[in-house]
Amino acid sequence: NDSLTLDHLNAIAKAMQSSYDWGYGGWGDAPKFPQAMAIEFLLHHSSANKSDQNLKLINHCLKAMIRGGMYDVVGGGFSRYSTDNLWRVPHFEKMLYDNALLVRAYLHAWQVTKEPAYKRIVEETLDFVSREMTHEKGGFFSSLDADSEGVEGKFYVWSLDEIRETLKDDSAFFEAAYGIIADGNWEGKTVLHREMDDATLAARFGLNLEAVSAKLAESHSKLLTTRSLRIRPATDDKVLTSWNGLMLSAFAEAARVFAGTSPRSSNYHTVATRSAEFL
Repeated sequence: NDSLTLDHLNAIAKAMQSSYDWGYGGWGDAPKFPQAMAIEFLLHHSSANKSDQNLKLINHCLKAMIRGGMYDVVGGGFSRYSTDNLWRVPHFEKMLYDNALLVRAYLHAWQVTKEPAYKRIVEETLDFVSREMTHEKGGFFSSLDADSEGVEGKFYVWSLDEIRETLKDDSAFFEAAYGIIADGNWEGKTVLHREMDDATLAARFGLNLEAVSAKLAESHSKLLTTRSLRIRPATDDKVLTSWNGLMLSAFAEAARVFAGTSPRSSNYHTVATRSAEFL
């Protein structure tokens, strides 16, 4: 009998915990890749055992990856991997399959923990895919390039002047949130990566947590409008059935799970249906 037993699964979970990077999150050294399947395994293993012993690791990892850099805080969606251990400076290419797998990991984590940030990440990422990686007939494109105008990351990084010009009076708040300095944090520019958490921001600027979230969302929206005027990275417009199936599943699951809790759920159902019909 070659089937996996509970002892096998417990041993796998223990090995994954022992090799986890508690400093910065994830597994392995730079270049650091997001491990959606590892997180899914630990989520399912915890749920099956009615145990929360893996939740500290899962939450640590999921939150580390969404502070910015590898996650696009302005437009949603994940880059392919981080070039450093901090998840701060990504290889800026965005792949369809990564985003499909990570959406499902964050969606399942939200089902278990009800952490609001995870729901927001699912919504922002699916909105990004709808906006930038979907064919007019319903298929999903393979990837967005890392380069624009021959420069890697140019579409995604910022100067302090650009941020101040876009955000005006809200810039000081945003600069504190992301630790932005004149010299930037990468090749003279800034890759947006959260340095101050919501509670500390709230205390510094005399706001409640809801106001902090709203102010950040508004700032991201303004920056997205400014960024949309830039020359975009090229789109790899191949439509691959297997990758499309992954993203179709992500939209369909989000539509079901968020039904009644998010106004976007009906849109996700529409996107999933159009994708299925297209395939």
